[in-house]
Amino acid sequence: MYAVIETGGKQYRVEVGTELEVETLEAEPGQAITIDRVLLVADGDEASIGRPLVADAAVHAEVVRRDRGEKLIIFKYRPKARSRVKKGHRQNHTILRITDVRLGSRSAADAVRKAEREATSDRQRLEEAAARQAAADAALAAKLAAKAEPKKATAKAETKATAKPAKAAAKAEPKPKARAQAKSDAKSRSESSAAKPKTTAKAKTARTRKDT
Repeated sequence: MYAVIETGGKQYRVEVGTELEVETLEAEPGQAITIDRVLLVADGDEASIGRPLVADAAVHAEVVRRDRGEKLIIFKYRPKARSRVKKGHRQNHTILRITDVRLGSRSAADAVRKAEREATSDRQRLEEAAARQAAADAALAAKLAAKAEPKKATAKAETKATAKPAKAAAKAEPKPKARAQAKSDAKSRSESSAAKPKTTAKAKTARTRKDT
């Protein structure tokens, strides 16, 4: 719901929570005032237009503070008369905050408070649902972790049991270099053993020749 009000010879469109700067009013900061000059009140698709004012309509506001507008320069100049006048002016203003717009028994502030309560309740319901879901997820994760721990322990034990014989076999098995060295040593020994009889046969033939 919004309204169009008139104050200080100017018109303003206002709704609940609007802060506006109006011409100086005889009111102290913190004081509540009522503006009766309401030209229009609209609520959704319904609108009440005053001729010139809307009956049973009022806008309630609170005085926030008093302020002054921007400085205006007034300069007067008369040619050929050596007349120059320069003045400055800052208009005094009153800052208002709209607290309610009423039309008969309807109140914009009540509607805003009701909407805020509904939004708060919806947010609380969503937060509670999220907390319940988080608790359920945490419980499920804990259950899965508890089931996975024995499996991990058995897998560790199996890997240890299979790793020990493999390490022992790896230690017992000769290395490729050692195997090659052993093969070369065996080959050299066989060659030396095969070469010895030949020398002895040659020596025997030489001895027989000498004897003859």
